[in-house]
Amino acid sequence: KMSEVSEVTTKADIKPKSMHRAKIWSDNVENLYRFQQAGYRDEVEYKQVKQVDKVECWPETGFVKKLQRRDNTFYYYNRQRECEDKDVRKVKVYVY
Repeated sequence: KMSEVSEVTTKADIKPKSMHRAKIWSDNVENLYRFQQAGYRDEVEYKQVKQVDKVECWPETGFVKKLQRRDNTFYYYNRQRECEDKDVRKVKVYVY
């Protein structure tokens, strides 16, 4: 039986198996864009680093509303789409 500490460590070290670039915009790509702007790989890494259970999202769209960067400053996002077509290919999509 695993100890609580090693369970936490295992859970905290979730690493993606692979990565590809987004080709078309979607709700998922929009949220990944927001996490990556704030300096995180994705929601998984954000929750590990910031030790939070849930991310604040806009109820209307489901897009991320607010993120705390590693230097503890906050990023606030609009309800509407922020990831423009020209930025879609910059978004990294991780596969676990």
